[in-house]
Amino acid sequence: MHQDERADRPGSHGEHEIQHELATTGRADRFYDEQVLDRLNPRMQEFVARQEMFFLATSDSRGECDSTFRAGPPGFLHVLDDTTLTYPEYRGNGVMASLGNIRENPHVGLLFIDFSVDRIGLHINGRARLIPDETMRRDHPALPFDPLPGRRPQMWVEVEVEEAYIHCSKHIPRLVKMPLRPRTEDREPTATAGEQAWGTDDVKRKGGDYFEAAKEKDKQAVR
Repeated sequence: MHQDERADRPGSHGEHEIQHELATTGRADRFYDEQVLDRLNPRMQEFVARQEMFFLATSDSRGECDSTFRAGPPGFLHVLDDTTLTYPEYRGNGVMASLGNIRENPHVGLLFIDFSVDRIGLHINGRARLIPDETMRRDHPALPFDPLPGRRPQMWVEVEVEEAYIHCSKHIPRLVKMPLRPRTEDREPTATAGEQAWGTDDVKRKGGDYFEAAKEKDKQAVR
């Protein structure tokens, strides 16, 4: 959702067309008027600050999309003020798909969902920029240092909030948090009980060839 330059209403021209086709314009206008903010109010700030995960949508300069998942301990996201939040980029697979997209196209969409307590979600759309760890800590010296090597930021993503709005609870399943435990099936466990394999390069501990893509490529290579 964004402000269509051809209309006074929030949202894209495409969504306005479909609202008209499906006769939902009145419902959409109530949502725009009542639920869409251009900042994070105190309730939203508190919600973001206690999350352990979110989903991130980016696209490159051609509009080719990527969606991914980010996680950390409660508080790994930091609300700097009512229009700015930041999160650390931990060591991953080295592809840098999301960061590469942000470098080409700053538009991002973040989706936070509380599956276990309130069963509610929060969308945050805005513009992102990449900031080196040393620069972020110089500008925000109160940011904590995480003692785990796998959770030391390679860089930070700072998001300027343009829209924030609710994701209603009616289709959100209730999930119960459980301690990590080894798999009992034929595949190797991705981590031992109670352990999160932050930043690991150990193939088995980070999931191995779970979907057997490498095995498939090996078969293709010998044909």
